[in-house]
Amino acid sequence: MSTLKLPRAIRLDPSDGFVFRKAAEPGEWLVTGSFLFTPESVAGLDTKGRVAFRSGFLGIGSFGWSTLAVVTEATTEERERAVAALAAQFVDKLGAPDLAAARAAAEEEIAFAASLCDHPAQTLLALHRTLEDGEIRERFRSLMPRGDRPKDAFRAFEFVEVDGEDEPQEQVDLMQLMRDAPR
Repeated sequence: MSTLKLPRAIRLDPSDGFVFRKAAEPGEWLVTGSFLFTPESVAGLDTKGRVAFRSGFLGIGSFGWSTLAVVTEATTEERERAVAALAAQFVDKLGAPDLAAARAAAEEEIAFAASLCDHPAQTLLALHRTLEDGEIRERFRSLMPRGDRPKDAFRAFEFVEVDGEDEPQEQVDLMQLMRDAPR
């Protein structure tokens, strides 16, 4: 039996608080949030709205945005609470006609979010959303620890792209980001 995994918000630096109108809280469960956009609405977005459209995962509790998600093991109870919380948000914030309809939509969103987590726990996920030929397209990338070093030489916070588009490899020095972050 495979382990249940869901994406959680992670903040490696304070930038989410600046680039998004509202940032997701670290540790909260995430969905893609693409349901908040339509091809027609994208053109009218302000700068922070465009950043959320282009690269944001949606926090279930806060309805705030996160640039990165981390694959996290979850219990069945945590998944059920995430579905219930998202369904409540669909009713409260988006005007779903009733809780049953909202729950069905929330189940689909959580199932899709879980499908993105077919990676080892602690893998980072990034999202790139575009508008192409009148349709919203999503591309997901996973960032995993480098595996080409001896175990004792492993730098815990160096990641490289291993899954996604045929784009150049990126290396992120998270330790340097943490040292440079304002205190």
